[in-house]
Amino acid sequence: MFPINETMGQYSELFMLLAAGTYTVAFIAFAWDLAKSSKALRAVDLKAAAAAGASGSATAKVPVGAGVGAAAVDRAGVDRPVVDRADSDVSGPMGRAERPSSATGGASKGAAGGAGQTADAGMRYAAERRVPARVAVALTVLGALIHCAGVVTRAIGSGRVPWGNMYEFLTTGAFVAVAVFLLVLIRRDLRFLGTFVIGLAIIMLVAASVAYWTPVGHLVPALQSYWLIIHVSIAVISSALFTLTFAMSALQLVQAHRQKTIAAGGGDKLGFMRLVPSALSLENLSYRINAVAFVGWTFTLMFGAIWAEKAWGRFWGWDTKEVWTFVIWVVYAGYLHARATRGWTGTRAAWLSIVGYLCVIFNFTIVNQFFNGLHSYSGL
Repeated sequence: MFPINETMGQYSELFMLLAAGTYTVAFIAFAWDLAKSSKALRAVDLKAAAAAGASGSATAKVPVGAGVGAAAVDRAGVDRPVVDRADSDVSGPMGRAERPSSATGGASKGAAGGAGQTADAGMRYAAERRVPARVAVALTVLGALIHCAGVVTRAIGSGRVPWGNMYEFLTTGAFVAVAVFLLVLIRRDLRFLGTFVIGLAIIMLVAASVAYWTPVGHLVPALQSYWLIIHVSIAVISSALFTLTFAMSALQLVQAHRQKTIAAGGGDKLGFMRLVPSALSLENLSYRINAVAFVGWTFTLMFGAIWAEKAWGRFWGWDTKEVWTFVIWVVYAGYLHARATRGWTGTRAAWLSIVGYLCVIFNFTIVNQFFNGLHSYSGL
């Protein structure tokens, strides 16, 4: 058994504090990106609407039949010229050209006809440069490196893997969540999630330092097994993926409400959501990530049962922690099954995903703190 190095433990706490500070600045930069890009997109829409209005006025002065085709009668009974589709360069609502790859939530009846515009459904990077977003990502990378140093020094200080109690699980889980977010950014433009993912990481680090802080120490005898590395590492990765889908599902609910409001002719009061893909795009990606995380959670449950048999001589004992781990598995299994075979799409699917993550939070906090059992390893 390795001796405890309290100095490295103190360095770890310092790194965690620096990481939280860096994430806070990154959080502000992500929020700045949402606000700035929202204003820029609104200005573009207003300019396009004004140009379309001027073009419409000029077209109205052209006599019917003067090279523009036969007259058409609109719903109000007013004769309007029909522009030949080959000569037209506007095809979107309110006469504004729309990008084929864009997902729209319905045309607004206000001046800014593109109020329902959302980000690319494929979530691929566009050509425009978003300086605040680039700064935010760079700060997130810096924060993740500092965070990684905190996790590593904690491991060196304790001479073991750094997830033997709630403090270590939370700090490691926050790091994995940010790392997964950065890895996904390589292939997909999910910078719109930055405010929410980094915000959750900050909450996790603050909660770990304030509510769950535990000094560097050895593992209790029951945890001194190689199964700790296998079981808990998969649980951490799965929880990190569930964190991403929780943020997506929450945004999906907001985006769905926004799209319905705009389609009904209401104003767009959530301009920052223009950078967020449509509710359907968020739902589809969230479903795929949840499917991967569910496989990981299945292995978490299986390996936990095997470890229990090695430690206590039985695979299942209806311990509170075991029960809630199984409850989480059932909720996400129900989510995947309902969406795939029962047509539970839209807000119902989003709520099921959110309920699953709330079960994860309940299992980690309430069960660990207030329910006594064989899994009472909170370190508090």
